[in-house]
Amino acid sequence: MTKFELFIELAKPDKKGCSRWVTTSEFVGKYKDLQLGNGGSWCRKSSMLAKKYVIEFDKLQTKGNSIDAIRLIGFNTEKSFNQAIRKDIKDFYKSKKCVMLGIIGNSENTKIEVDHKDGRKDNERVSNIQTQKLEDFQPLCKAANDAKRQICAECKRSDKRWDAKNIKGNPYSFYDGDENYTKELGCKGCYQYDPVEYRMVCAKKISKEASEHTADYIMQKLYPKE
Repeated sequence: MTKFELFIELAKPDKKGCSRWVTTSEFVGKYKDLQLGNGGSWCRKSSMLAKKYVIEFDKLQTKGNSIDAIRLIGFNTEKSFNQAIRKDIKDFYKSKKCVMLGIIGNSENTKIEVDHKDGRKDNERVSNIQTQKLEDFQPLCKAANDAKRQICAECKRSDKRWDAKNIKGNPYSFYDGDENYTKELGCKGCYQYDPVEYRMVCAKKISKEASEHTADYIMQKLYPKE
């Protein structure tokens, strides 16, 4: 049986596509292949399960960001986004360093993944491999990409964008727009969308402020007293 079939057998969704909460502690015996040590690839947004059902995760029962339980809350009626990335784009980025952490390696967490900058993955042009552009993607190590995936999911849920000042030393929350997600601006302006563009824009802004203010003013902006 496939992992999709195993979970459906375990969760037993009804005619509306809704199931009970299935705890990860149930992934034993016959269902041990559902264990999430591999990052839960069988229940990601790109998975067969997510294409058919709307999936809800419970991460509140234990400390950290691990998944404690999963349930289905109906059939997925959204148009499926094709996550395939054109070969020339993959080849271009696979040897580049992570734009978040500046590393590239062979371990599970340091290997490079080609990331869709727009975490919502709802752009039809980017979904089409014929119309994809290099600037639609960026190289991220797996650890950074996993973290970005969770941040983007929270933004999609709340329509509140991630604040770059969560990283100490970042002088501005966004390089364009504010905390409110809008369809007009999309993900542009968020550090997670393009950390390189964030640094370039912020370098210009902080240089301008440096010419108008004292060094103490700039240091307070970069490293505010807590």
